[in-house]
Amino acid sequence: MVERTPQQRAARRHKRRRGFVALFLIGLAIIFAGVWLIPAEDADQALIQAERRQRALRAAFGMALPGTPDLANLNGRLEQHGVTLGAPVFVRIFKREFELEMWMLRDGKFHRFATYPVCRWSGRLGPKLATGDRQAPEGFYSVDSKSLNPNSRWHRSFNLGFPNAFDRAHGRTGSFLMVHGGCSSVGCYAMTDAVIDEIWRIVTVALDQGQKRFQVQVLPFRMTEANIERYGGHAHAPFWRSLKPGYDLFEAELVPPVVSVCGKRYAFNSGARAKDVSGPVLSQCQSPKPGHQTSPDDKKPRA
Repeated sequence: MVERTPQQRAARRHKRRRGFVALFLIGLAIIFAGVWLIPAEDADQALIQAERRQRALRAAFGMALPGTPDLANLNGRLEQHGVTLGAPVFVRIFKREFELEMWMLRDGKFHRFATYPVCRWSGRLGPKLATGDRQAPEGFYSVDSKSLNPNSRWHRSFNLGFPNAFDRAHGRTGSFLMVHGGCSSVGCYAMTDAVIDEIWRIVTVALDQGQKRFQVQVLPFRMTEANIERYGGHAHAPFWRSLKPGYDLFEAELVPPVVSVCGKRYAFNSGARAKDVSGPVLSQCQSPKPGHQTSPDDKKPRA
């Protein structure tokens, strides 16, 4: 029997792992081919489940998820984007796309600095309704330094602040819904340890250098007209349409909107001239201002 060197044994183990991953991905491809034979909503959930499995597998083998930025070159990327640590930040999460965006202030507007792959979120598309439903929340949230946990069970974490005023107005319950490390979730957004380390560094320096809190928009998918139409028959479509004005206002101004809750509905005002665009979501009805947007239900006549 030929004795192999440690390097040869390591290479062989790596080759076996790669082969296992390749076989698993082939299996996923077969699943993807079959989902077209089932109802659209169930097919979408099947694709989400398949995506979760392949991401969990990559994480288990210590492989970076597709789309992960060059985490070893944070300083170089900051310089390339013309931003510096300590600049105010803004975060968006898109469930269906498994993506978290980090935006940083540059020349009075927010600039998208990085898009990180989300390793796992639990449940289905749709908001969290009750404790124990395993749903990851959707909506508009605000994170301050008190929400940060450097000694999390999942490496590092920050609390989204669920339930906010909108959630409470609708009787939604739950607590400790986080963005954290690792690749396991029961109502949270798991980013892997390496990715949460970079996110942590960016947001903690921003908070340390004067930003009181940062806004997090958690959305079911990118709120394009095509996606709104695609999911138009979903049970949560009315709720998703109520989120779109806040998404659109940021897309137009590149400044987070001022978010409040009036009559159990989200209301949005332009953040371009606001002193604090990342304040907590409060229940308050304000007079419409330039840039004010409401959910579609606001335009319906009331009984």
